[in-house]
Amino acid sequence: MKWWLGLLLVTGCATTSGRALTPREQAQLYLQRGDGKNALPLLEDLAKTSPGELDLARMLAEAHVKAGSTEAFLARLQGSDTAVAHYQQGLVRFSRSSEAGDAALDHFRRAAELDGTQPEYRYRLGVALLESEQFEAAREHLEAAVAAAKDRSAWYLPLAKARYRTGDNKGAIEGVRVAITGDPTPNDVRQARALMEQLNDPFSHFPRSARPQLEKAIQWLEVADVPQEAIVTLEELLQEHPDEPILHALLGVSHARLDDAGRAVDELKRAIELAPDDGKNHLYLAQIYESRQRGQAAEEHYRKALERNPVLEDAWLKLGDLSFERQDYATARQHYAVAVHLLPDSPEVRGRLSLAHQADGNWPAAIREVQVVLDADPDNLEFALRMGLLQTERFVAARTEVERTTAAGEGRKWLTRVLEEQPENALASRALQRLKVR
Repeated sequence: MKWWLGLLLVTGCATTSGRALTPREQAQLYLQRGDGKNALPLLEDLAKTSPGELDLARMLAEAHVKAGSTEAFLARLQGSDTAVAHYQQGLVRFSRSSEAGDAALDHFRRAAELDGTQPEYRYRLGVALLESEQFEAAREHLEAAVAAAKDRSAWYLPLAKARYRTGDNKGAIEGVRVAITGDPTPNDVRQARALMEQLNDPFSHFPRSARPQLEKAIQWLEVADVPQEAIVTLEELLQEHPDEPILHALLGVSHARLDDAGRAVDELKRAIELAPDDGKNHLYLAQIYESRQRGQAAEEHYRKALERNPVLEDAWLKLGDLSFERQDYATARQHYAVAVHLLPDSPEVRGRLSLAHQADGNWPAAIREVQVVLDADPDNLEFALRMGLLQTERFVAARTEVERTTAAGEGRKWLTRVLEEQPENALASRALQRLKVR
Protein backbone atom coordinates (compact mmCIF):
# COMPACT_ATOMS: atom_id res chain seq x y z
CA MET A 1 0.00 0.00 0.00
CA LYS A 2 1.18 3.55 -0.70
CA TRP A 3 2.72 4.87 2.50
CA TRP A 4 0.68 8.08 2.51
CA LEU A 5 -2.79 6.52 2.24
CA GLY A 6 -3.25 5.54 5.86
CA LEU A 7 -2.57 9.04 7.09
CA LEU A 8 -4.96 10.53 4.56
CA LEU A 9 -7.81 8.49 5.98
CA VAL A 10 -7.43 9.51 9.58
CA THR A 11 -6.68 13.23 9.54
CA GLY A 12 -8.98 16.31 9.52
CA CYS A 13 -9.01 19.24 7.09
CA ALA A 14 -9.52 23.00 7.04
CA THR A 15 -10.46 25.27 4.13
CA THR A 16 -9.78 28.71 2.76
CA SER A 17 -12.39 31.01 1.22
CA GLY A 18 -12.01 32.86 -2.06
CA ARG A 19 -12.13 36.69 -2.26
CA ALA A 20 -11.76 39.45 -4.82
CA LEU A 21 -8.27 40.75 -5.59
CA THR A 22 -7.26 44.11 -4.18
CA PRO A 23 -6.02 46.75 -6.65
CA ARG A 24 -2.44 46.03 -5.57
CA GLU A 25 -2.87 42.29 -6.07
CA GLN A 26 -4.49 42.87 -9.47
CA ALA A 27 -1.58 45.08 -10.49
CA GLN A 28 0.88 42.43 -9.35
CA LEU A 29 -0.97 39.87 -11.45
CA TYR A 30 -0.78 42.11 -14.51
CA LEU A 31 2.97 42.57 -13.97
CA GLN A 32 3.49 38.83 -13.65
CA ARG A 33 1.82 38.49 -17.04
CA GLY A 34 4.03 41.22 -18.50
CA ASP A 35 1.04 43.56 -18.89
CA GLY A 36 2.39 46.90 -17.72
CA LYS A 37 -0.25 48.90 -19.57
CA ASN A 38 -3.15 47.61 -17.46
CA ALA A 39 -1.09 47.70 -14.26
CA LEU A 40 -0.22 51.39 -14.65
CA PRO A 41 -3.58 53.05 -13.78
CA LEU A 42 -3.95 50.88 -10.71
CA LEU A 43 -0.43 51.66 -9.52
CA GLU A 44 -0.71 55.38 -10.27
CA ASP A 45 -3.81 55.59 -8.04
CA LEU A 46 -2.10 53.63 -5.27
CA ALA A 47 1.03 55.78 -5.49
CA LYS A 48 -1.02 58.96 -4.95
CA THR A 49 -2.05 57.78 -1.50
CA SER A 50 1.36 56.23 -0.63
CA PRO A 51 3.94 58.29 -2.57
CA GLY A 52 6.91 57.13 -0.49
CA GLU A 53 6.22 53.37 -0.45
CA LEU A 54 9.12 51.62 -2.12
CA ASP A 55 7.25 48.50 -3.20
CA LEU A 56 4.79 50.66 -5.11
CA ALA A 57 7.61 52.79 -6.50
CA ARG A 58 9.36 49.66 -7.76
CA MET A 59 6.17 48.21 -9.25
CA LEU A 60 5.39 51.51 -10.97
CA ALA A 61 8.84 51.64 -12.57
CA GLU A 62 8.46 48.01 -13.67
CA ALA A 63 5.05 48.75 -15.17
CA HIS A 64 6.43 51.64 -17.24
CA VAL A 65 9.26 49.41 -18.50
CA LYS A 66 6.79 46.71 -19.53
CA ALA A 67 4.38 49.23 -21.03
CA GLY A 68 7.13 50.89 -23.08
CA SER A 69 6.48 54.31 -21.53
CA THR A 70 9.81 54.86 -19.79
CA GLU A 71 10.74 58.10 -21.60
CA ALA A 72 7.64 59.90 -20.35
CA PHE A 73 8.18 58.46 -16.88
CA LEU A 74 11.82 59.61 -16.77
CA ALA A 75 10.81 63.07 -17.97
CA ARG A 76 8.28 63.28 -15.16
CA LEU A 77 10.91 62.31 -12.58
CA GLN A 78 13.65 64.58 -13.91
CA GLY A 79 14.45 67.43 -11.56
CA SER A 80 12.98 65.69 -8.51
CA ASP A 81 15.86 65.29 -6.09
CA THR A 82 14.22 62.77 -3.77
CA ALA A 83 15.44 59.30 -2.85
CA VAL A 84 12.35 57.62 -4.34
CA ALA A 85 12.63 59.53 -7.64
CA HIS A 86 16.30 58.61 -8.03
CA TYR A 87 15.48 55.01 -7.08
CA GLN A 88 12.84 54.80 -9.82
CA GLN A 89 15.14 56.38 -12.39
CA GLY A 90 17.86 53.91 -11.43
CA LEU A 91 15.49 50.99 -11.88
CA VAL A 92 14.40 52.18 -15.33
CA ARG A 93 17.93 52.88 -16.52
CA PHE A 94 19.22 49.59 -15.09
CA SER A 95 16.65 47.77 -17.25
CA ARG A 96 18.37 49.18 -20.35
CA SER A 97 21.64 47.55 -21.27
CA SER A 98 23.05 50.84 -22.55
CA GLU A 99 22.40 52.61 -19.23
CA ALA A 100 22.83 49.76 -16.74
CA GLY A 101 26.28 51.05 -15.80
CA ASP A 102 27.12 54.61 -14.80
CA ALA A 103 23.67 56.12 -15.40
CA ALA A 104 21.88 53.67 -13.12
CA LEU A 105 24.71 53.72 -10.56
CA ASP A 106 24.53 57.51 -10.22
CA HIS A 107 20.84 57.39 -9.38
CA PHE A 108 21.17 54.54 -6.89
CA ARG A 109 24.10 56.31 -5.20
CA ARG A 110 22.07 59.50 -4.89
CA ALA A 111 19.11 57.63 -3.45
CA ALA A 112 21.36 56.04 -0.82
CA GLU A 113 22.91 59.42 0.01
CA LEU A 114 19.50 61.04 0.47
CA ASP A 115 18.13 58.26 2.68
CA GLY A 116 20.77 56.17 4.43
CA THR A 117 18.16 54.37 6.54
CA GLN A 118 16.64 52.48 3.60
CA PRO A 119 18.52 49.20 2.85
CA GLU A 120 16.72 48.81 -0.49
CA TYR A 121 18.78 51.63 -1.99
CA ARG A 122 22.08 50.08 -0.95
CA TYR A 123 20.90 46.71 -2.20
CA ARG A 124 20.08 48.10 -5.65
CA LEU A 125 23.37 49.96 -5.71
CA GLY A 126 25.18 46.74 -4.80
CA VAL A 127 23.46 44.79 -7.58
CA ALA A 128 24.30 47.47 -10.14
CA LEU A 129 27.94 47.48 -9.00
CA LEU A 130 28.02 43.68 -9.24
CA GLU A 131 26.77 43.84 -12.84
CA SER A 132 29.48 46.42 -13.52
CA GLU A 133 32.07 43.98 -12.13
CA GLN A 134 33.00 46.30 -9.27
CA PHE A 135 33.00 43.39 -6.90
CA GLU A 136 34.58 44.86 -3.76
CA ALA A 137 32.28 47.88 -3.79
CA ALA A 138 29.28 45.66 -4.58
CA ARG A 139 30.03 43.44 -1.62
CA GLU A 140 30.34 46.41 0.73
CA HIS A 141 26.86 47.70 -0.12
CA LEU A 142 25.24 44.26 -0.27
CA GLU A 143 26.67 43.29 3.12
CA ALA A 144 25.27 46.50 4.59
CA ALA A 145 21.87 45.90 2.97
CA VAL A 146 21.42 42.35 4.29
CA ALA A 147 22.70 43.37 7.73
CA ALA A 148 19.85 45.89 7.88
CA ALA A 149 17.22 43.54 6.39
CA LYS A 150 18.10 39.98 7.38
CA ASP A 151 14.65 38.71 6.43
CA ARG A 152 15.17 39.53 2.73
CA SER A 153 16.53 36.11 1.82
CA ALA A 154 16.59 36.85 -1.93
CA TRP A 155 19.19 39.56 -1.32
CA TYR A 156 21.69 36.95 -0.21
CA LEU A 157 22.08 35.56 -3.74
CA PRO A 158 23.80 38.60 -5.30
CA LEU A 159 25.76 38.88 -2.04
CA ALA A 160 26.88 35.27 -2.54
CA LYS A 161 28.12 36.19 -6.02
CA ALA A 162 30.00 39.19 -4.66
CA ARG A 163 31.57 37.08 -1.92
CA TYR A 164 32.64 34.48 -4.48
CA ARG A 165 34.16 37.16 -6.70
CA THR A 166 36.14 38.52 -3.75
CA GLY A 167 37.51 35.13 -2.73
CA ASP A 168 35.14 34.24 0.14
CA ASN A 169 33.87 30.83 -0.96
CA LYS A 170 32.47 29.84 2.43
CA GLY A 171 30.60 33.11 2.65
CA ALA A 172 29.26 32.55 -0.85
CA ILE A 173 27.93 29.10 0.09
CA GLU A 174 26.24 30.54 3.17
CA GLY A 175 24.62 33.19 0.99
CA VAL A 176 23.30 30.52 -1.36
CA ARG A 177 21.95 28.54 1.60
CA VAL A 178 20.01 31.51 2.96
CA ALA A 179 18.58 32.30 -0.48
CA ILE A 180 17.56 28.71 -1.21
CA THR A 181 15.92 28.14 2.17
CA GLY A 182 13.92 31.36 1.84
CA ASP A 183 11.42 31.81 -1.00
CA PRO A 184 13.53 31.72 -4.17
CA THR A 185 12.09 32.25 -7.64
CA PRO A 186 12.92 29.75 -10.41
CA ASN A 187 15.45 32.26 -11.73
CA ASP A 188 17.04 32.49 -8.27
CA VAL A 189 17.39 28.71 -8.24
CA ARG A 190 19.03 28.70 -11.68
CA GLN A 191 21.50 31.35 -10.55
CA ALA A 192 22.22 29.49 -7.31
CA ARG A 193 22.93 26.27 -9.22
CA ALA A 194 25.21 28.09 -11.64
CA LEU A 195 27.15 29.67 -8.78
CA MET A 196 27.55 26.34 -7.00
CA GLU A 197 28.80 24.77 -10.23
CA GLN A 198 31.51 27.42 -10.31
CA LEU A 199 32.34 26.85 -6.66
CA ASN A 200 32.43 23.06 -7.00
CA ASP A 201 33.67 22.45 -10.53
CA PRO A 202 35.57 19.12 -10.31
CA PHE A 203 36.96 19.62 -13.81
CA SER A 204 38.50 23.04 -13.19
CA HIS A 205 41.98 21.73 -12.36
CA PHE A 206 41.85 18.43 -14.23
CA PRO A 207 44.57 18.16 -16.90
CA ARG A 208 43.20 19.07 -20.32
CA SER A 209 45.23 16.37 -22.03
CA ALA A 210 43.41 13.66 -20.04
CA ARG A 211 39.87 15.04 -20.42
CA PRO A 212 38.90 12.97 -23.48
CA GLN A 213 39.65 9.78 -21.55
CA LEU A 214 37.73 11.09 -18.54
CA GLU A 215 34.74 11.91 -20.73
CA LYS A 216 34.91 8.37 -22.09
CA ALA A 217 34.71 6.98 -18.55
CA ILE A 218 31.72 9.20 -17.79
CA GLN A 219 29.99 8.00 -20.96
CA TRP A 220 30.48 4.38 -19.88
CA LEU A 221 29.08 5.14 -16.44
CA GLU A 222 26.24 7.61 -17.05
CA VAL A 223 25.13 6.94 -20.63
CA ALA A 224 25.90 3.29 -21.37
CA ASP A 225 25.52 2.25 -17.70
CA VAL A 226 28.47 -0.11 -17.94
CA PRO A 227 30.42 0.63 -14.73
CA GLN A 228 32.91 -2.18 -15.39
CA GLU A 229 34.25 -0.35 -18.45
CA ALA A 230 34.23 2.96 -16.57
CA ILE A 231 36.38 1.37 -13.85
CA VAL A 232 38.94 0.16 -16.41
CA THR A 233 39.30 3.66 -17.89
CA LEU A 234 39.40 5.36 -14.49
CA GLU A 235 42.05 2.97 -13.19
CA GLU A 236 44.21 3.78 -16.22
CA LEU A 237 43.82 7.50 -15.54
CA LEU A 238 44.71 7.05 -11.88
CA GLN A 239 48.09 5.61 -12.79
CA GLU A 240 49.10 9.01 -14.15
CA HIS A 241 46.90 11.20 -11.93
CA PRO A 242 46.62 9.46 -8.55
CA ASP A 243 45.52 12.55 -6.61
CA GLU A 244 42.67 13.74 -8.80
CA PRO A 245 39.51 13.71 -6.59
CA ILE A 246 37.09 13.35 -9.49
CA LEU A 247 38.68 10.04 -10.49
CA HIS A 248 38.24 8.62 -7.00
CA ALA A 249 34.67 9.95 -6.82
CA LEU A 250 33.71 8.35 -10.13
CA LEU A 251 35.39 5.10 -9.10
CA GLY A 252 33.34 5.16 -5.91
CA VAL A 253 30.10 5.63 -7.83
CA SER A 254 31.10 2.88 -10.30
CA HIS A 255 31.82 0.37 -7.54
CA ALA A 256 28.55 1.31 -5.83
CA ARG A 257 26.71 0.46 -9.06
CA LEU A 258 28.33 -2.97 -8.90
CA ASP A 259 27.25 -3.35 -5.25
CA ASP A 260 30.85 -3.27 -4.02
CA ALA A 261 30.14 -0.99 -1.06
CA GLY A 262 33.51 -1.49 0.62
CA ARG A 263 35.55 -0.31 -2.37
CA ALA A 264 33.03 2.44 -3.08
CA VAL A 265 33.35 3.84 0.45
CA ASP A 266 37.15 3.73 0.28
CA GLU A 267 37.23 5.63 -3.00
CA LEU A 268 34.74 8.26 -1.88
CA LYS A 269 36.59 8.83 1.38
CA ARG A 270 39.74 9.39 -0.66
CA ALA A 271 37.86 11.84 -2.90
CA ILE A 272 36.65 13.72 0.20
CA GLU A 273 40.18 13.80 1.58
CA LEU A 274 41.45 15.34 -1.66
CA ALA A 275 38.48 17.72 -2.15
CA PRO A 276 36.90 18.34 1.28
CA ASP A 277 34.69 21.18 0.03
CA ASP A 278 32.87 19.17 -2.66
CA GLY A 279 29.41 18.39 -1.30
CA LYS A 280 28.57 15.81 -3.96
CA ASN A 281 31.13 13.34 -2.64
CA HIS A 282 29.46 13.47 0.79
CA LEU A 283 26.12 12.93 -0.93
CA TYR A 284 27.38 9.82 -2.75
CA LEU A 285 28.84 8.46 0.48
CA ALA A 286 25.59 9.12 2.35
CA GLN A 287 23.63 7.21 -0.29
CA ILE A 288 25.89 4.20 0.11
CA TYR A 289 25.58 4.29 3.91
CA GLU A 290 21.81 4.51 3.58
CA SER A 291 21.72 1.50 1.25
CA ARG A 292 23.60 -0.42 3.95
CA GLN A 293 21.16 0.62 6.69
CA ARG A 294 23.71 2.86 8.36
CA GLY A 295 21.22 5.64 9.00
CA GLN A 296 23.24 7.73 11.43
CA ALA A 297 26.29 7.83 9.16
CA ALA A 298 24.08 8.58 6.16
CA GLU A 299 22.38 11.51 7.92
CA GLU A 300 25.75 12.92 8.97
CA HIS A 301 27.00 12.99 5.39
CA TYR A 302 23.72 14.32 3.97
CA ARG A 303 24.16 17.27 6.32
CA LYS A 304 27.81 17.67 5.35
CA ALA A 305 26.79 17.61 1.69
CA LEU A 306 24.38 20.51 2.21
CA GLU A 307 26.90 22.47 4.28
CA ARG A 308 29.10 22.45 1.18
CA ASN A 309 26.45 22.59 -1.53
CA PRO A 310 22.93 23.76 -0.59
CA VAL A 311 21.40 23.00 -4.01
CA LEU A 312 21.62 19.19 -3.70
CA GLU A 313 17.93 18.31 -3.75
CA ASP A 314 18.53 14.62 -3.03
CA ALA A 315 20.07 15.52 0.33
CA TRP A 316 17.14 17.78 1.27
CA LEU A 317 14.71 15.01 0.37
CA LYS A 318 16.53 12.36 2.38
CA LEU A 319 16.79 14.59 5.44
CA GLY A 320 13.08 15.25 5.06
CA ASP A 321 12.39 11.52 4.95
CA LEU A 322 14.48 10.92 8.06
CA SER A 323 12.64 13.70 9.93
CA PHE A 324 9.29 12.32 8.80
CA GLU A 325 10.19 8.86 10.06
CA ARG A 326 10.95 10.44 13.45
CA GLN A 327 7.53 12.14 13.30
CA ASP A 328 9.25 15.51 13.29
CA TYR A 329 6.81 16.79 10.70
CA ALA A 330 7.69 20.49 11.00
CA THR A 331 11.34 19.79 10.14
CA ALA A 332 10.34 17.39 7.37
CA ARG A 333 8.15 20.10 5.89
CA GLN A 334 11.04 22.57 5.93
CA HIS A 335 13.35 20.14 4.12
CA TYR A 336 10.72 19.17 1.55
CA ALA A 337 9.88 22.83 0.92
CA VAL A 338 13.48 23.51 -0.13
CA ALA A 339 13.42 20.44 -2.38
CA VAL A 340 10.24 21.76 -4.02
CA HIS A 341 11.98 25.04 -4.80
CA LEU A 342 14.81 23.07 -6.38
CA LEU A 343 12.49 20.66 -8.26
CA PRO A 344 9.21 22.58 -8.72
CA ASP A 345 7.93 20.27 -11.48
CA SER A 346 8.37 17.02 -9.55
CA PRO A 347 5.07 15.43 -8.45
CA GLU A 348 6.95 13.12 -6.10
CA VAL A 349 8.55 16.01 -4.23
CA ARG A 350 5.31 17.98 -4.00
CA GLY A 351 3.59 14.82 -2.79
CA ARG A 352 6.04 14.51 0.08
CA LEU A 353 5.60 18.17 1.01
CA SER A 354 1.82 17.76 0.90
CA LEU A 355 2.03 14.79 3.26
CA ALA A 356 4.28 16.73 5.65
CA HIS A 357 1.82 19.64 5.66
CA GLN A 358 -1.01 17.21 6.35
CA ALA A 359 0.83 15.48 9.17
CA ASP A 360 1.77 18.88 10.60
CA GLY A 361 -1.91 19.88 10.65
CA ASN A 362 -1.85 22.33 7.73
CA TRP A 363 -4.58 20.95 5.51
CA PRO A 364 -5.02 23.93 3.16
CA ALA A 365 -1.29 23.75 2.33
CA ALA A 366 -1.55 19.98 1.78
CA ILE A 367 -4.40 20.46 -0.69
CA ARG A 368 -2.56 23.30 -2.41
CA GLU A 369 0.49 21.15 -3.20
CA VAL A 370 -1.67 18.37 -4.64
CA GLN A 371 -3.59 20.92 -6.70
CA VAL A 372 -0.34 22.22 -8.24
CA VAL A 373 0.37 18.73 -9.58
CA LEU A 374 -3.17 18.28 -10.88
CA ASP A 375 -3.14 21.68 -12.58
CA ALA A 376 -0.08 20.55 -14.52
CA ASP A 377 -1.30 16.98 -15.08
CA PRO A 378 -5.09 16.51 -14.62
CA ASP A 379 -4.81 12.85 -15.66
CA ASN A 380 -2.50 11.93 -12.78
CA LEU A 381 -4.62 9.29 -11.06
CA GLU A 382 -2.41 8.97 -7.99
CA PHE A 383 -2.82 12.65 -7.21
CA ALA A 384 -6.48 12.59 -8.19
CA LEU A 385 -6.93 9.93 -5.51
CA ARG A 386 -4.94 12.00 -3.02
CA MET A 387 -7.15 15.00 -3.70
CA GLY A 388 -10.30 12.94 -3.40
CA LEU A 389 -9.24 11.55 -0.03
CA LEU A 390 -8.16 14.97 1.24
CA GLN A 391 -11.49 16.49 0.25
CA THR A 392 -13.35 13.59 1.88
CA GLU A 393 -11.65 14.31 5.19
CA ARG A 394 -12.33 18.00 4.70
CA PHE A 395 -15.99 17.10 4.23
CA VAL A 396 -16.07 14.99 7.41
CA ALA A 397 -14.43 17.74 9.49
CA ALA A 398 -16.47 20.61 8.01
CA ARG A 399 -18.20 22.94 10.47
CA THR A 400 -20.39 24.85 8.03
CA GLU A 401 -22.80 23.78 5.34
CA VAL A 402 -20.97 25.80 2.69
CA GLU A 403 -17.66 24.13 3.53
CA ARG A 404 -19.31 20.72 3.60
CA THR A 405 -20.97 21.24 0.22
CA THR A 406 -17.76 22.51 -1.39
CA ALA A 407 -15.69 19.62 -0.06
CA ALA A 408 -18.29 17.06 -1.12
CA GLY A 409 -18.37 18.41 -4.65
CA GLU A 410 -14.59 18.45 -4.96
CA GLY A 411 -14.26 15.01 -3.41
CA ARG A 412 -16.85 13.43 -5.71
CA LYS A 413 -15.23 15.04 -8.76
CA TRP A 414 -11.79 13.56 -8.11
CA LEU A 415 -12.91 10.19 -6.76
CA THR A 416 -15.26 9.66 -9.69
CA ARG A 417 -12.43 10.43 -12.07
CA VAL A 418 -10.30 7.75 -10.38
CA LEU A 419 -13.09 5.16 -10.49
CA GLU A 420 -13.75 5.81 -14.16
CA GLU A 421 -10.22 4.61 -14.87
CA GLN A 422 -9.87 2.15 -11.98
CA PRO A 423 -13.32 0.71 -11.15
CA GLU A 424 -11.81 -1.71 -8.62
CA ASN A 425 -10.05 0.98 -6.57
CA ALA A 426 -11.29 0.16 -3.07
CA LEU A 427 -9.94 3.33 -1.43
CA ALA A 428 -11.75 5.58 -3.89
CA SER A 429 -14.97 3.55 -3.52
CA ARG A 430 -14.93 3.73 0.28
CA ALA A 431 -14.20 7.44 0.28
CA LEU A 432 -17.02 8.09 -2.18
CA GLN A 433 -19.36 6.08 0.02
CA ARG A 434 -18.42 8.23 3.02
CA LEU A 435 -19.48 11.30 1.05
CA LYS A 436 -22.83 9.70 0.19
CA VAL A 437 -23.54 8.49 3.72
CA ARG A 438 -22.82 11.84 5.31
